[in-house]
Amino acid sequence: MTEIDLAVIGLGYVGMPLAKEAAGAGLRVVGVDVDPRKVDALNAGQSYIDDLTDADVEHMLANGFSATLDETVLARSNTIVICVPTPLDEDHRPDLSAVEGATRTVARNLSKGTLVVLESTTWPGTTDEVARPLLEGSGLVAGEDFHLAFSPERIDPGNPKFGLHNTPKVVGGYTPTCRDRATAFYGRFIEQVVPVSGTREAEMAKLLENTYRHVNIALVNEMAIFCDELGIDLWESIEAAATKPFGFQKFLPGPGVGGHCIPVDPSYLSYTVRKLGYPFRFVELAQEINERMPSYVVARVQRLLNSNKKPVNGAKVVMLGVTYKPDIADERETPALPVARALLELGAELSFADPYVKEWSVDGTAVPREEDLAEAVTNADVTLLLQQHAAFDLDMVEAKAKLVLDTRGVLAEGERVERL
Repeated sequence: MTEIDLAVIGLGYVGMPLAKEAAGAGLRVVGVDVDPRKVDALNAGQSYIDDLTDADVEHMLANGFSATLDETVLARSNTIVICVPTPLDEDHRPDLSAVEGATRTVARNLSKGTLVVLESTTWPGTTDEVARPLLEGSGLVAGEDFHLAFSPERIDPGNPKFGLHNTPKVVGGYTPTCRDRATAFYGRFIEQVVPVSGTREAEMAKLLENTYRHVNIALVNEMAIFCDELGIDLWESIEAAATKPFGFQKFLPGPGVGGHCIPVDPSYLSYTVRKLGYPFRFVELAQEINERMPSYVVARVQRLLNSNKKPVNGAKVVMLGVTYKPDIADERETPALPVARALLELGAELSFADPYVKEWSVDGTAVPREEDLAEAVTNADVTLLLQQHAAFDLDMVEAKAKLVLDTRGVLAEGERVERL
């Protein structure tokens, strides 16, 4: 049977860009997933993620890519990369069930000489302490019979400038030979590979990147709350500070943090520190601040309505943008959800407008979708701008909305417009 250069386990926002770049570089690539809908869609040339078009998938298929539910293809794969989700459980602890399940699948089909790479974000030590023992259950020994490495994903959905090919790839191996094998593999289709001394250093690099962002977003979010009370235009202050060509990086406040990385990854680091017997206070404080932002947004909506002699109960509130980032369809961990939940509990008549989301619900309750943006903002008591999609006519929103709370700082403040 034909050898496979790369098998990607997990065909989502991380796995599919990897498969695309590898297939485009001439590698024989197969994608493995447990969801038959994803497998059927890809084999039919249909994309379900923002960063790949149907044409991209068709091109991949023409280059020999295929998707399958059959795990036995792993046995003839030279390299296997695990790209499955690593969410938090209900108690905000790392949930590695998908990683463990995928790793067991690899172990059942592991061949001598295979390179196995974990890309799923996780706590430092996972590759060595969780993945390696499961893989060695096959009877093969890491570093001797097969190669093992960790390489953190750095996918930024919707980023037009940086994709997998031109974003440096950090790689850490279980042994130096494992590292060199993984470095050579990624070097076939990624411009710059950054080797580090071990898997823990690679795992920590990913958590450090996102914890840095998490803490700085929390800083400006807390500033937004007290600057409002002090009558200071924080948005203007941020832009002024950003003119400094060194020593400052601009972060902006918002209604909360979304996506997989910022709301989730720092909790993996906090979990690791807590295992040492003490809290990671910076991360836990940042988590507390960022998680309270949706409640603060709702309080500002209440205040805005109250200043115009209207209660929230029965008020028409239209939410503009319910995805976690502008100009993509990704709703993972979107702050729009807790905002909407709180507004519904207060009795608001809620609707939403989003060009990327056709149907949206909150805890099983469908929220009506507005088709005509101008009509929606004209009729609403409050327009709540949560995401600044390029498709939104913001000049029209400013002109026609009765009241606006702008959580992204893109509208000019005025009699009817308040910024967070």
